[in-house]
Amino acid sequence: MKTAVPCYYHLDVDVTPERVGQVGRILAAHLRLWDLEILVEPVRRGAELLLRAIDEHATDKHTSIELWWNGQHLITAIGDNDRDLRPDQDLRACLARIAATSDGWGCCATGAGSRIIWFSRRARSGERVPRVPRTPAPRLREMLQLPREVPAAPPARPTPGLLEDAR
Repeated sequence: MKTAVPCYYHLDVDVTPERVGQVGRILAAHLRLWDLEILVEPVRRGAELLLRAIDEHATDKHTSIELWWNGQHLITAIGDNDRDLRPDQDLRACLARIAATSDGWGCCATGAGSRIIWFSRRARSGERVPRVPRTPAPRLREMLQLPREVPAAPPARPTPGLLEDAR
């Protein structure tokens, strides 16, 4: 049986219109490196939607992008540092498209006042996902057979001169 290889990627970027496409290509390259070709287009589209919305509405353009692959789900999270950006008003159309094209999504605030918008895509069974073989358990005949009893060395005899001197 094989298990999935967990993967993680982090990217900090200042969003500009030129960088939106560049970031999409970077994310696509990492997904191809992880053998997740099937998830490239939906993740790229979702990330580019969010980055364009941040470029259009946010005053602080610095964002952090993270990808997590746990073997079943790929989670893409984009965090912004703009306290004035309101996802419920400024990003409503973008979030509606994200919700329609992803398996799950959400938005949460951090303690510093920024927010993280994330979405997930599930790799369906039958899709190619990176796998590594588990180390096989040794079979009984491959194990070393230990002896049942270890022969003990005979006790050492005392030297005759030492006992006579102690008296």
